[in-house]
Amino acid sequence: MSIFLTGVFIFILGSLVGWIIEIIYRRLMYGKLVNPGFLVGPYLPIYGFGLLSITILHNILMRFDLSPIVAILLMGVVMTLIELLGGLFCLSQKVKLWDYSDKWLNYKGIICPLYSSMWILAGAIYYFFLYDPLMYAVNWFNDNISFSYVIGVLSGFLIIDFFYSSKLYIKIRKYAKNNNIVVRYEKLKDHIKDETKKAEEKYFFLFPFRQSRKLIEYLDSYRDKK
Repeated sequence: MSIFLTGVFIFILGSLVGWIIEIIYRRLMYGKLVNPGFLVGPYLPIYGFGLLSITILHNILMRFDLSPIVAILLMGVVMTLIELLGGLFCLSQKVKLWDYSDKWLNYKGIICPLYSSMWILAGAIYYFFLYDPLMYAVNWFNDNISFSYVIGVLSGFLIIDFFYSSKLYIKIRKYAKNNNIVVRYEKLKDHIKDETKKAEEKYFFLFPFRQSRKLIEYLDSYRDKK
């Protein structure tokens, strides 16, 4: 049970921190403030899976005394594989949660050398600067197991969020298949935000698909704009 709770702790931590990183990155790079990802809450599960995966990988590789360069490259490969598998699944549903179509040597708009390089850089930062603090946090968590109730509450919110967001995802996927288009989540969110501003309506940051108009109306105008 302790191993399971530790895994959940790392996953939740990665999901929360990843969401914050994406918010800051998009604001600085594109000047936009749009809720990223599939869920409506402050979680990005791909970062949670990523942090958990590279932590497990790091602990395994430590037994073999591999070069840091090899370990970091493998972390970048793991993160790229997670992105590839997640992207291929979404693409099979006629939906893209992210889109690298304008990037050099991209593959179906879901992975590209630029972001793989960024994953490698993230792996280096994790290897040299974040692994020890993370292990300190994990040890603190194991010594204060009562904190697992907080993790349980956060996990509960995430599960509820997943089912809520899945219903929206199914509607968007159905619309995309019926109209033979690929819906890009981020562009759809940007479109809804722009339409809301044009109409001088209040925009709800955490519920980008739940605005004053019905989702189908935004999807229709998004399709016509493509």
